[in-house]
Amino acid sequence: MNILILGSGGREHALAWAVMQNPKCDKLIVAPGNAGIAAIAECATFNINDGASVVSFVEENAIDFVIIGPEAPLAAGVADDLRAAGILTFGPSKAAAQLEASKGFTKEICDASGAPTAGYARFDDAKAAKTYIRAQGAPIVVKADGLAAGKGVIVAMDEATALEAIDDMFGGAFGGAGAEVVIEEFMEGEEASWFILCDGENVLPIGTAQDHKRVGDGDTGLNTGGMGAYSPAPVMTESVIAKAMDEIVKPTVAEMAKRGMPYQGVLYAGFMIKDGQPRLVEYNCRFGDPECQVLMMRLGAQALDLMLATAEGTLDQAKVNWAEDHAMTVVMAAKGYPGAYEKGSVIKGFDALPEDSKNMVFHAGTAEKDGQIIATGGRVLNVTARGDSLQEARDRAYAMIEKIDWPEGFNRSDIGWRALK
Repeated sequence: MNILILGSGGREHALAWAVMQNPKCDKLIVAPGNAGIAAIAECATFNINDGASVVSFVEENAIDFVIIGPEAPLAAGVADDLRAAGILTFGPSKAAAQLEASKGFTKEICDASGAPTAGYARFDDAKAAKTYIRAQGAPIVVKADGLAAGKGVIVAMDEATALEAIDDMFGGAFGGAGAEVVIEEFMEGEEASWFILCDGENVLPIGTAQDHKRVGDGDTGLNTGGMGAYSPAPVMTESVIAKAMDEIVKPTVAEMAKRGMPYQGVLYAGFMIKDGQPRLVEYNCRFGDPECQVLMMRLGAQALDLMLATAEGTLDQAKVNWAEDHAMTVVMAAKGYPGAYEKGSVIKGFDALPEDSKNMVFHAGTAEKDGQIIATGGRVLNVTARGDSLQEARDRAYAMIEKIDWPEGFNRSDIGWRALK
């Protein structure tokens, strides 16, 4: 079959890598892709957030199946346009994608379904928001309601930081995403991610992972889109998973169906876990980045079969065949990230790196120029490895990093520290 993946990051490179291993894939196109993706698939350029443009491309290129990677096309309703045109699609509708596109909507769903989450309040007025913060005190969490490319969440350890976040959000620092804010109770515990496929009715868990949001070693510094991840996450025990499914995921899926917006796609649930009890931090309506990279390394070719079952509504007949292994990805980012950073630096050393089922470098922010790979984004490479143990996966990933020649880049040196300590 002919397959189209929408997106250009490390997540989409990992999806493309897994899809290409499945014999069902005859031709793969990724739009717009990146330099790493271009080495394994055809890349195309058009507006992936415009449903009409996507449908037109699909029809002109005889595409059988579309996998939507990032959140922006989902929030724009691209999945709806594709399905209306009779095209098999992996990704939730615009209405269902509100679980990520609106923090306030997710809180409404939690209230209606009884899913445990942080206490909260919603505001569209800065003065009222500040009054609430002063009454609650710190630490406290301030979130832009809408999509802010993973940067609209401020974990304020003091009142002044929280008040500054309100000024930034209502001042337009996150565009329209900050027109409304959700202010939440600060939850203590250990954070982990769980990925569940949903076909509108059936649910199928496909893996756990743990991300590292802070830019510096020891989980210090500013929040980022993610500096590394590993799978599985030890904190997601069988007991925690059972509670999360029964108390959070199943009630959410049922509530969405009740509202006439059945969820179809991958549901990425972030939990805060304390004393064996999970509480929902947030939902995302697509694979995490960089969590997708470790999941795809462990799933391999079966990922396509599982996404097809999701799109076709046959998840009740599907199962996940897990190897008893571990995977880790370490993000290499441009110096200065998540603040200002330079673009255009040359990255060398790829020829010395292995590329197989246990060792891969997934490109995120790269392009090819004059035969060289250059950095075009903040998070640039995802150095990813599998092993029989997490320590083995870690050793392989960091060994690959040693061979990459990129003075303008940096990475954390302690990915996986919680599980390995």
